[in-house]
Amino acid sequence: MKVTDGVYALDSTKGNYAYLIQGEETILIDTGRPGQGKGILKDLKDLDIKPERIKYILLTHHDVDHIGGLAFLQKITGAEVHASAEDIPYIYGEKKRPGIKRLVSIIMRTGKPENIIPFSPEETIGGLEVIPTPGHTPGHVCFLYNDVLFAGDLIRTSHGKVSPMNSLMVWNEELSRKSIDKINHYQFKWVCPAHGQPIKVNGKIELE
Repeated sequence: MKVTDGVYALDSTKGNYAYLIQGEETILIDTGRPGQGKGILKDLKDLDIKPERIKYILLTHHDVDHIGGLAFLQKITGAEVHASAEDIPYIYGEKKRPGIKRLVSIIMRTGKPENIIPFSPEETIGGLEVIPTPGHTPGHVCFLYNDVLFAGDLIRTSHGKVSPMNSLMVWNEELSRKSIDKINHYQFKWVCPAHGQPIKVNGKIELE
């Protein structure tokens, strides 16, 4: 699904969207649940994009429904993988996820990726600005590309409205709220969440 010029929500990951950017570089944001990697490859084929054109795989956070296809797609694409230093130990399996997420990670097992590069402070990668937004996880980040905000699990959308994530899935609600406040100091017209549809906004996130 095309969101705006050069930005696509990948149909195979509807419900926990991964996004593709065709800009300065070809970039994949998040990789879906375990088993969705092949669907992502089909989406790329439908867009006439060869897997090896993916330069970067950028991860918003460590949750299983965002890194499930990572090991598979890293091997197929040869892309550089970047994530926050705080979340990388969870992705590698060196730290256990808290609460219900620990059970989810047991049920939905992922392959083990390699050579994940930590984001640097105030980093820009392939034209995307990396914005630290901790709360949902210790190292959750958002990405800003032109006027599009890739929000990961900072928020969710439903029927054109923006809501906070379910508290059961949030590591630190106070930090998450502060991160939403932080994001509203940036300029954007589109919000692209993992859960819910991309929506056009009036320059800020207004929670329901």
